[in-house]
Amino acid sequence: MSADDKTSPDKLSPDKLSIVVFSGDFDRVHYALVMAAAAVASNTPVTLFFTMWAGRALEKPLPDGSPAWTRLRVSDGGMTAAEMDAGFKAKGIGSFEELLEACVALGVTVMVCEMGLKALGMDPDGLRPDVPVAKGGVVTFLADASRTGAMVFV
Repeated sequence: MSADDKTSPDKLSPDKLSIVVFSGDFDRVHYALVMAAAAVASNTPVTLFFTMWAGRALEKPLPDGSPAWTRLRVSDGGMTAAEMDAGFKAKGIGSFEELLEACVALGVTVMVCEMGLKALGMDPDGLRPDVPVAKGGVVTFLADASRTGAMVFV
């Protein structure tokens, strides 16, 4: 197939991935990071749009120094986020911190919804300083998305 053929593999893949990270479940937020890291490593630009409970994953560390994402629930309720993360790492699966660091290093755009912050009474200045965050709302996120890209809701 020629590069101009509309059915060529280059034309079938999205030119950008926009992920709405809404769930406050650790395993779902972790998987959003997996998708983002894989897509950006495959030369597909990515925007992660954290809103509502998922925004808690990006808060500054807790007073005891543990990452804020450790207090997220796990969807099956059988273990803590920290236990699940340790289990992933033991199986050779990227940990939350490894995936987040990879996303930042590879240029994933991270947005945090202003409405979500307000709805949960979160302080916009209470977010992790090691993650560059583009603050904005749904309009900003939609303007950032591509007309020929893919949008996923987690």
